[in-house]
Amino acid sequence: MGIVPLIFTSGWASGINAYAVVMLLGLFGRFGGADSVPPVLERTDVLIAATVLFLCEAVADKIPYVDTVWDAIHTVIRPIAGATVGALLASAHPGSLGEVAAGAMGGTTALVSHGIKASLRMAVNTSPEPASNIVISLAEDLSVAGLVTLAIFHPWFAASVAATLLVIGAVLVWFAVSRIRRFRQRRRERKAQRAAARQPQPVGPGPYPS
Repeated sequence: MGIVPLIFTSGWASGINAYAVVMLLGLFGRFGGADSVPPVLERTDVLIAATVLFLCEAVADKIPYVDTVWDAIHTVIRPIAGATVGALLASAHPGSLGEVAAGAMGGTTALVSHGIKASLRMAVNTSPEPASNIVISLAEDLSVAGLVTLAIFHPWFAASVAATLLVIGAVLVWFAVSRIRRFRQRRRERKAQRAAARQPQPVGPGPYPS
C-alpha cells in the first residue's frame, strides 16, 4: 500500500496540470533514480511530448478567459491522465494496489481537483486585471512541482498536504460560486441594455397645426 499516497498526490496534481506531473515523474525516474516511477514515463518521446504540452499550458493558463477555455478542453484530459498515471504506478508495484482501483483513485482525485481549479479560475476572470491570473497560475505550477517532488521522497506527507488543499479548495469554491453568479448576472444585464439601445425608438405624433 506504499504506492497509494503517490497515486493520490499525482491524481491531485494531474487535475491542476497533468503534463507537469508526467514530465516531473519521468524526469525523477530517469535522472533521479526514483524506483516508484514506471519505465514508460521515462521514455524520451513521452518526456518531450509532456514538456512541449506543459510549456503550452504554462502560457495559456496565464491569459484571462483563455485559461477557462483551456480548462474546459481538459475536463476530460486531466482525469484520464490522473487515472492513467495511477494505473501505471500500480502496475510498477504488483501487489500494492490493483490497477483498476489505482486508476479510479487517480482519475477521481484529478476530476475533483480539476473542478476546483476551473471554478476558482472562472471566479478570478471576473476581475478586470490580468495580474491575478498570472500569480495564481504560478502558484499552481509551484504547488504541483513541490508536491510531486515531495511525493517521491515523503509520499504520505505529500498526500496529507494534497488532501488539505482539496478541502481548502472546496471551501473557496463555495465563495467563488456567488461571484461567478454575480458576474453572469452583470453580463446578462449589459446584453439586455445593449439590445434595448439597438431597438428603434417609437416616434410620437408631431405637433398639429393651429
